[in-house]
Amino acid sequence: MIRIPYGRTAMEARVPENNLLGVYSSRLPESSGNEAELVREALDHPIDSPPLEELAKGKKSAVVITSDHTRPVPSRVIMPQILERLRRNSPDIDITILVATGFHRGTTRAELVEKLGEEIVAAERIVVHDSGDAASLVNLGKLPSGGDLILNKLAVETELLVAEGFIEPHFFAGFSGGRKSVLPGIAARETVLANHCSEFIQSPYARTGNLDGNPIHRDMLFAAERVNLAFIVNVVIDHDKRIVRAFAGDREKAHRAGCEFLEQQCRIEVPEADIVITGNGGYPLDQNIYQAVKGMTAGEAACRPGGTIIMVASCSDGHGGESFFRTMADAASPAAVWEETLKVPRNRTKPDQWEYQILARILRRNRVILVTHDCVPEMVRAMHMECVPLLDSALRRAFERHGAQAKVAVIPDGVSVIVRKKS
Repeated sequence: MIRIPYGRTAMEARVPENNLLGVYSSRLPESSGNEAELVREALDHPIDSPPLEELAKGKKSAVVITSDHTRPVPSRVIMPQILERLRRNSPDIDITILVATGFHRGTTRAELVEKLGEEIVAAERIVVHDSGDAASLVNLGKLPSGGDLILNKLAVETELLVAEGFIEPHFFAGFSGGRKSVLPGIAARETVLANHCSEFIQSPYARTGNLDGNPIHRDMLFAAERVNLAFIVNVVIDHDKRIVRAFAGDREKAHRAGCEFLEQQCRIEVPEADIVITGNGGYPLDQNIYQAVKGMTAGEAACRPGGTIIMVASCSDGHGGESFFRTMADAASPAAVWEETLKVPRNRTKPDQWEYQILARILRRNRVILVTHDCVPEMVRAMHMECVPLLDSALRRAFERHGAQAKVAVIPDGVSVIVRKKS
């Protein structure tokens, strides 16, 4: 019996033993429980950097970039320690917490309290980044890709720029964390769009778990260097969103150390399969089709050309983006979406373009059956996918297509792993 997270529950199905290649999951350990001590240890022994309290000595101002409401960063554990270190040798330093919303909506006060705690929200100066507010942004020139590098003025003008975040596999940036706090975190709309252009999304290096040669990562790292991101505190979290390891110090080397640790835990080798069953880790990550594309990329990495990806995701909030939905639904085929997207120049990237480009890439190569009983089936079918309410039904349909001897690989949480085909 296999079990795939679905919303706040799970779906189960039986895969015949002679068909099952294996069930593939990360080896990430559970938290020891002493999360604050893990962060303290990282701050006491920063990677290739003086301690944060030494960097703050003599500084009049500091900006701390924090992730927004869409990221499960345990800021209640991390932020108090960052603030204490900044003030240890500079008690009068002027600190601003800058919320890195990237391309998302603004974070509400209630969400800030949930993330940071009432005490910090009440006592600290907090500014929510707005990627469309020209008055709060400044142009720093060009990215390696040629796009304009436009960032939040507060981060540019401060004497000391620090960022907190978490590291997880990312389906085109390689990994989250580190430089991503700057781009897309505190970048202008046009900068984000230029970085997420179709040419870069198409690159074979812009894949989960890969930084080397990744043009999206290159732009992001350049932005962090240009604005002088001086120190980061990044964590790796378990399935319960608790800290299992912390990394602090140099923006690139501390991040690399975290990525290398995570890759050791999350990299899985999967034999090429006729059918891949995967999911998005359940709630909150499987709330819409937009987010479910991330889990589908794990299926894409393991499935043979012409094979079937069975994606288990509640998608209770629907498609997740109007332009994402309309582009797919109005197209004659995924191939048409793919071909049109590749014609879009770097400086003309559209919102959600990267998401429908990746979905079209997957659908050009594989059939996708979305397993959900919380989403309108007609919506799913309009986006060129099949839709069934139960995992058993999807598996029967896939066997009918590929035959009784079809080989099945199961990746219960597609967003938590880095999939490589087993040679």
